[in-house]
Parts: sequence; structure tokens; C-alpha cells
Amino acid sequence: MSKDEKADSPTRAASQQPSFDVTLARLIDHTLLKPDATLDQIERLCDEAKQYGFASVCVNPGYVKLCAGRLGSTSVKVCTVIGFPLGATSTEAKVCEAQQAIRDGAQEVDMVINIGMLKSGEESYVESDIRSVVNVAKQSGVVTKVILETALLTDDEKRRACGLAKQAGADFVKTSTGFAKGGATARDVLLMRKAVGASMGVKASGGIRTTEDARALIANGASRLGTSASVQIVTGGKGTVPSTS
Repeated sequence: MSKDEKADSPTRAASQQPSFDVTLARLIDHTLLKPDATLDQIERLCDEAKQYGFASVCVNPGYVKLCAGRLGSTSVKVCTVIGFPLGATSTEAKVCEAQQAIRDGAQEVDMVINIGMLKSGEESYVESDIRSVVNVAKQSGVVTKVILETALLTDDEKRRACGLAKQAGADFVKTSTGFAKGGATARDVLLMRKAVGASMGVKASGGIRTTEDARALIANGASRLGTSASVQIVTGGKGTVPSTS
């Protein structure tokens, strides 16, 4: 190697380093759940997920097949939502929706609990509702995340919901849909982590817009993040925030 080549090698090596936080990217579900999301936006979501190595794309069920086809040769998983965003559909409807999503290629499903039933003290119903979706998912090796909608719950209800999700065999508990009055907070993530212990994942979602937001949630126990501002977060603000979330 010539002197010039030796002198240039540190510069070349530096230029080959990723210009984003690879470790953080692997914890992010790159999300687009807006009802007016277009096919072009869904395809761009997939392309960004491939580029940055996000854990998954999270889309509405009608786009699962498209995403599965576009991401099939990559490590990026396809995540979808069940009973979304209200959680008030019947258990049978949630099961049917999960089955179809899995047939279409979903590898992770984020289901919304029946919030009203939880608040009514119908814990056996809530656990059975969760377990029914979990059982369908486990048959195909699919991960289940249980959305609590923490902004609508008391702390006691959050703890009880976490316990029910754990009893039902879910893989994660998740803070929010992003469609209620509030999103993820470090306080709620910490409460949920304490409630489920180390045996389950905790996904924070809703209102996560900056690298600082993401790191605070991870520091308090989040093992997955759901956000539409994924590119901005992993590039430290150098990326472009999508126009829809």
C-alpha cells in the first residue's frame, strides 16, 4: 500500500460508517397508520425500513400483502394492527382479522384491548380476548403486542392490563394507538416494565418525535418503539419527517 493509500484509509473507513444510529434503528417499528396513507407512501415506508434497518414496518391490515412482497428478501418484519384503533370489536372479529393478516404475511400483530371491558371490571373477558389472538399468532410463530391505550387508563388499570396480557401469553405490552388523547410517556413505560418484568417486551408508541424522546423511553424500559419520525430519530434530526404519522 502506498503512502497516499495509507493516509487515505482512515478517511475511507470513516466514510463507510453508517450516518445513523444502527442500534436504535433495530428497535423501531417504522409506522404509517393514517387512514389517508397512499400506496406511494406505504412503498416509501418499506424502502426507508430497508435502508435504515428498522425492526419492522407497521401498517394497516390492507397493506400487509404489499409490504410482505416488498420486504420479503430483507430482515425487516411486517407488523399490522388488530381491532384498531378502538379495540371494541368482538373477539371473533379480532381473530378473523389476525388470521387474514398472517395469511397475507404479517409477522407481528399489535392488538388493541377492549378498553371498556377492562374499565367495567370484566377481566376474564379481556384476558380471553387477548389469548384468542395470541393463540392464532403463536400457531404461525407470529409476535403479539397488546395495546393498552394508557392515556385512557388509571395506573391501576394499566397494571391490571399488563397482568392480563402476560397471563394470556402475549409477547409485548404497548402504550398507545396514537389515535387517543395522549401517547407514550417515560412514566407509563416504567410502570409497564415493572408490571411485566423482564419476560415481556414493552413497546412505546405515540408522539415519539426526537432522538431524545426515544432514548428516554428506552432508558425507562422500552424494548421497541413505534413512530413515524423514525428517520429523523436515527439520523439525529438530519432526516426528513414524513408528512403522515
